[in-house]
Amino acid sequence: MKNIAFYIASRYLLAKKGSTAVTFITWLAVGAMTVAVTAMFVIISVFSGLEDLNKDLISNLHADLTLKSTSGKTIKNLDNVSKVLGNNKEIKSFSRVIEEKVYISFNGKGDIAYLRGVDSAYIKVNPINKEVFYGTYPSFRYSNEVLMENSLDNRLSIPVDSSNHYATIFMPKPGTGIISKEEDIYNKRDILVTGVFPGKDQLDNYIISPIELTEELLSLPKKSAYQIVIKLKNPENADAVKQSLLSSLGKNIEIKTKEEENAAFWKMINTEKLFIYLIFALVIFITTFNLAGAIIILQLDKKEQAKSLISLGFPLSHLRMTYFYTGILIVISGVITGLILGTALCYFQLYTEFFRANEVLPFPVKIVGKNYLIVALTASLFGITISWFFSKISKEYITKN
Repeated sequence: MKNIAFYIASRYLLAKKGSTAVTFITWLAVGAMTVAVTAMFVIISVFSGLEDLNKDLISNLHADLTLKSTSGKTIKNLDNVSKVLGNNKEIKSFSRVIEEKVYISFNGKGDIAYLRGVDSAYIKVNPINKEVFYGTYPSFRYSNEVLMENSLDNRLSIPVDSSNHYATIFMPKPGTGIISKEEDIYNKRDILVTGVFPGKDQLDNYIISPIELTEELLSLPKKSAYQIVIKLKNPENADAVKQSLLSSLGKNIEIKTKEEENAAFWKMINTEKLFIYLIFALVIFITTFNLAGAIIILQLDKKEQAKSLISLGFPLSHLRMTYFYTGILIVISGVITGLILGTALCYFQLYTEFFRANEVLPFPVKIVGKNYLIVALTASLFGITISWFFSKISKEYITKN
């Protein structure tokens, strides 16, 4: 009997209805579900693309693991730490880093910047040298050769790789007491800009220099480090390597993964994604009331046929299943059509980059299998619930005149 109920439901959906209004509202329900599913799938795919874009944006800001001291700025027992890192088979490479705020001046213009001093192994951890679009990455033969972020270089109008034009970096000196001369206030050093790189909003106002320059400006001993950035052979093992290093290095050492270094950033992204999902889930929920209207009008239109079926011994439970299956078929039609249309729109954006966030950046899109599952389950959950609730027709309603 259930097969008969499903057959009748499929005929109700596909065959010509007794009323034009019934046909219209039935396909309106399918169309509304299609539009809602398409919109939700496209938006979630855009957010999946934004996740990859944001990972690229911060790829040169944080390494797979970042090691710092908890008992001061500089890392104690650096030789021992380096030995432990060098003996770990999961570590591909690591680099010493010292980072501080500085004031940079050139030709009467000045600005606050971040000076990141790195050693020659830094590009094995963060290949920022591949992003230099004008000039060259510092050769590390001279401590005053630096790589500068593009917007900072443009604001100060510093010529690139010009031996006749030097900018000056000022680093405030720590200490107390009376200042009697200019040298008591800050250390300074002339620098030569050898190349520029795009900051991508994450490395704005950054200057990349040999670590010897920061050691000199901060009056630190050689082979110092504020932090050590680590590149792993398999980034997916970051948590396991972190625990192994913490047990080997003991106290006064803090290690963070890339996700932990960007915890606030990723929390913001995930919160935005959750709110977008909830908004479109609400849109789909509201859309399903078109489905309720289609089932109710179908019941009114097919009331005489329902009477005949009941008179012939067709169980009321299976008559209810007929209307339930009708709603399910409407939902399935809308979900499948919506996912196909959403996929087509995503591929259109991927190949044409027609929709753009600005003149340079197209909206990123990433088609992920789990997005199909999320959208289909959300629409199906609401559709099944509405279909079940409004298919509960009573026998008195059918039999009364």
